[in-house]
Amino acid sequence: MTKSYTMAEIATLLGAKLIGDGSLVVSHVVHPASLLAPDALVLAMDKTFLPMLAQSAAKAAIVADESEVPPSILASISVGRSRVALSTLTRLFEEVVVVPVGIHPTAVIEEGAIIAPDARIGAQCFVASGAEIGAGTTLHPQVYIGSKAKIGAGGCFYSGVRIGARVDIGARAMIHFNTSIGADGFSFVTPQMGSVESAKATGEGGGASNTMLMRIASLGSVILGDDVEIGANSSIDRGTIISTRIGSGTKIDNQVQIGHNVQIGENCMLCGRTGIAGSAVIGNRVVLGGAVGVADHVKIGDDSVVMAMSGVAGNLPPQSLVVGVPAKSRKKMINDRHNLARIKGLVEKIADLTLRLEALENKGA
Repeated sequence: MTKSYTMAEIATLLGAKLIGDGSLVVSHVVHPASLLAPDALVLAMDKTFLPMLAQSAAKAAIVADESEVPPSILASISVGRSRVALSTLTRLFEEVVVVPVGIHPTAVIEEGAIIAPDARIGAQCFVASGAEIGAGTTLHPQVYIGSKAKIGAGGCFYSGVRIGARVDIGARAMIHFNTSIGADGFSFVTPQMGSVESAKATGEGGGASNTMLMRIASLGSVILGDDVEIGANSSIDRGTIISTRIGSGTKIDNQVQIGHNVQIGENCMLCGRTGIAGSAVIGNRVVLGGAVGVADHVKIGDDSVVMAMSGVAGNLPPQSLVVGVPAKSRKKMINDRHNLARIKGLVEKIADLTLRLEALENKGA
């Protein structure tokens, strides 16, 4: 369904300044290089896009503060932080796939499940006995909700999502396609000391070997706070005894693996292909870049940033900025790289000095 707004309405919603014809109606947002329909709203918040406006058929535009637009633009809205404006704009024009209120005839709802009257349960969903689905929550087709799981109000679960037994998810969660929450943790032990324990104790390989792997069951669960979003194909394992926890407001990207017993704080951002090993503790407002690895039992302090493809093997204090494998402070990494680049010259100097010293020794012989 097409959504239309006047430029005056959009300016009000953005809390931004309108210049020109506020009655002009727009129904979709476009890049300046796109083919333009008469009702297009052009996003030119990057000032390098401004010259493109004069060469286009655009009539309405969103621009950065203090930008001059060509006379062909009949209405413009100037904004400060462009990505903040983009957050509001994209939600205004988002085309949401609607699941009707109620329970689809092909859904399976076991006896004892509690479904809010205004919940939306799509085709071929399964909700197990004792599970609770909160008010206004949407389950898109083919979602699995395990026994005694609790889903808060206002959530949205896309197709293929699997929620295990006893998992507790807060309000307004958004879980994307094929994500698994509440699978057993990867936890095994050997009757005698195994190869990993031996390597950790001695720092060397070739000690003990794994003769038999004994599974440790996961008795804990997973607890998510409010306003958590999890991308497609991510996995969060339940805890062994305590529950794995994800704090309110945390956002998790696609293909992220979170191991058993992990504790993650509030308003964190975990980028794609990140892996967090069991019992790690991540503070509040931490950012982990793409493909970051965090070792088991490591603690990362509040407000830290770990840059992409880093490996965190030890504890990090609050407000750390680290990079590399093993992760170290960005300043130290730059200094180390600088010193590394000097090694070739130092080796050449040492070789030259060695030749001179040998020549002197030969003369004195």
